[in-house]
Amino acid sequence: MSELLDRHHRVMGGHAPLFYEEPLTLQNGEGVWLEDENGNRYLDLYNNVPCVGHSNPRVVANLAEQAGKLNVHSRYLHEGVIDYVERLVDLHHPGIQSAILGCSGTEATEMALTLARTVTEKRGIICTDATYHGNSSLVGRLSGLPVGTERNGVRSISTPQLFRPLAEGLSESELLQKHLDQLAETIDSFADSGGFAGMMLCSILANEGLPNPPSGWFTEATAMVSDAGGLIIADEVQAGFARSGAWWGYEMNEFTPDVVCMGKPMGNGFPVSAMAASHEMITKFRKRHRYFNTFASSPLQAAAGTAVIDEITDGDLVHQVAKVGARLKSSLTKLQTQHPQMGDVRGSGLFIGVDWVAPGTSIPDVAGAQRIVEKLKSRFVLLGKAGQYGNVLKIRPPLVFEDAHANIFLEAFEDSLADA
Repeated sequence: MSELLDRHHRVMGGHAPLFYEEPLTLQNGEGVWLEDENGNRYLDLYNNVPCVGHSNPRVVANLAEQAGKLNVHSRYLHEGVIDYVERLVDLHHPGIQSAILGCSGTEATEMALTLARTVTEKRGIICTDATYHGNSSLVGRLSGLPVGTERNGVRSISTPQLFRPLAEGLSESELLQKHLDQLAETIDSFADSGGFAGMMLCSILANEGLPNPPSGWFTEATAMVSDAGGLIIADEVQAGFARSGAWWGYEMNEFTPDVVCMGKPMGNGFPVSAMAASHEMITKFRKRHRYFNTFASSPLQAAAGTAVIDEITDGDLVHQVAKVGARLKSSLTKLQTQHPQMGDVRGSGLFIGVDWVAPGTSIPDVAGAQRIVEKLKSRFVLLGKAGQYGNVLKIRPPLVFEDAHANIFLEAFEDSLADA
């Protein structure tokens, strides 16, 4: 381990990120399980990329078969690619008609921002103050942006939430109105600086820590954006493909986006992403920017993506995720009554967050959350932490996670709580 870690740092560069105090050296994966170099098996509650399970046989077979036939760039006709994109857009609401494939979520969100500015001929973009949508020079401007500041045409609004409210002593409806008033002011602030192009938001506020906003916020806020002439961009890179117990997070939170970004789970680990919108908007984007990606829209991407859709559909995973996730969340909520460090339990489907706090407060306990992550690892269970303060335990297993797996996790979690 020590020698391999030294080699890693030398060849990958100092500070290349690795999980855990003692990084894992993984060798194999199957379903919801990962295996290290010593044959230890870990229950995976972290990885949403292999959404239909590690080493999924159908995905592997589709990739192998297509790789043995043909893989070229997108400037040739290929029926498999067309079939795949048709199926992909048909999974969305009727206004999503065409898509451009890429290789990463960052590519998808960058295309979406560029499309919004192209279609509206405005510049102003709104995001939340705790979001993350990618790491390119354009999309990175949305990360960690304080309210009241502007970064190259981007301004943020406060993350809408009930657990750490924008102001104390307000009813939920009053808190909702306060957030909407802030959004209206932010939209208006672009009047003299390039105009308002739209708002990009994760449809389940994943990187914000899955906060519960005041009831109706998604519907009211997106309606306000539309009324102001802006486009609504739903980042489904983490929320999509059944993660929330619906095909798309925007269905769960009851709003209708103009543009949808997809990524991570699309190819079950094979690089596939997409930006989708109306045919008119996609055509206008293509005409203006002539976007091309050597490795996107390939037969191999289509083979992987098709297998993922087939697995979710044939396995009825949307229903399974909703059912298993609801039971798991209920069990965690019961544990919360006995453990005040679990300040809030929230999320939907198989994306659940536990907001780890100093007992009896809403003060984030980042070190405590990290200790629980490490204790679970010692019990052969893997999960991560995220959120605005890095203190939210992030429970996000592959979609093939079942009740029996949830029971294994809950037993390890209770043991870790007792040992905390």
